Amino acid sequence: MNTVSIENPAQRLYIPNLIAEFSGYQVAGCLQIYVGSDFWLIYLDQGKLIFASNSVEPFGRLNRHLRRLSIQTPSLVSAVVQVRLLFERSGDRQMYSSQDYQAICWLVEQQYLTPAQATLLIEELAKEVLESLLSVQAEYYRFQEQECFNQFLKFCQLDPQALIKYCQAKPQSDQTLQTSKQVAPVVDSKLSRQMDTSFLTELARQLSTVNADSSQTSSSRLGEFSPSPNRNSYTIACIDDSPVVLKTINSFLDDKTFRTILISDPVRALMQVIRSKPNLVLLDVTMPNLDGYELCSLLRRHPNFRNMPVVMITSHAGLIDRARAKLAGATGYLVKPFTQSDLVKLVFRHLT
Repeated sequence: MNTVSIENPAQRLYIPNLIAEFSGYQVAGCLQIYVGSDFWLIYLDQGKLIFASNSVEPFGRLNRHLRRLSIQTPSLVSAVVQVRLLFERSGDRQMYSSQDYQAICWLVEQQYLTPAQATLLIEELAKEVLESLLSVQAEYYRFQEQECFNQFLKFCQLDPQALIKYCQAKPQSDQTLQTSKQVAPVVDSKLSRQMDTSFLTELARQLSTVNADSSQTSSSRLGEFSPSPNRNSYTIACIDDSPVVLKTINSFLDDKTFRTILISDPVRALMQVIRSKPNLVLLDVTMPNLDGYELCSLLRRHPNFRNMPVVMITSHAGLIDRARAKLAGATGYLVKPFTQSDLVKLVFRHLT
C-alpha cells in the first residue's frame, strides 16, 4: 500500500490531478484521501470510477437520495428501513467497509431498484462526494489495491474526469467555500427531477406565487428583509418538522425582542416565509420530503432572499456538513443540542 503525507503547506495536493493519476494507472483499488479524522473513498477499476463515498454520514446521504426515489417507487419506503438495519453500523467508520455500496447491491438483488436506477443513484452520490472533496485541502492519501470489491455487482464505470469537470463547472464563487452565498441550488440533479409530480407541482405553485409577488416589489421594499438596529423586534422564521424543537426555540427567544414564525411543514415553508418576511430563518437540515439544504437553495433562488441570514440547525458538525451548508447558501450553522445563550448569540450575530 502506498501512503503519501502532505506535510509541507507549500506542497498542496491537487485532487483532480491525483484522481487522474491513479485513473491513468488502470488499476483496481481504493484511493483513500484524508482530511483530519474524515476520509473519502474513491473506488476505481481499470481507470473508471465504480463508487465514491466518505466517512461522514454515508447512510444519511444514501437515505436522502433513496427518499427522493421512493416517491416514484413506493416500495422503497420499507426497503430504506431494512437497508439501515442490515448494513449500517452505528459509529462505524472503518475503512473499505463500503456498506453503502453493499446496500445498493442488496436493493438491486431484492428488486427494489433496477440496475438503471442503481447506476443513476451511484452517479449522483459520486457527484456529491466529489464536490465535497474538491472543497477541502487533503492532508495525505493512500491507495489500497483490493480485489474484495470484485465480489459485489458493478453497475457502472464512470469517467472520474468528467465527474470532476461537472463539479467544477457548478457556479460557485470558489472551491474553498470562502464565499458561496449565491450558489447553484443543490437540488438541480437528475434524482431531484424524479420527485413526485404533485410535490413538484406544489413547489412550482409556491415559486410562481413568490415570483409574481417579486415582480411587484420595488427596490425600496428590499429593505424589509434586512435587519435594522432601530427595530423594536425581529421576525424569526423557524422551520423544523419536530414540534419539540420549535417549542424550544420559541421559548428561548424573548417575545419582546423576537416574533417567531413556527413552520413544521417544509413543503409549505417557502410560501410562509415570503408572507412573514422574516429577518432571519432557522432551518433544520433533516426533514421529510424536502431537506434543509434543498429548501435553503430554493430560498436563494428568489432575489429577495439572497442576502437574508439562513442558519442551518443540525446534530452534525463535521467539515463535510458545514461545506454542504455553505454550498446550499447558508450563512450560519447551529449544532444540536444548543443552549438559549448559544441561540441568542448566534441570532444577534447575524442580525447586527
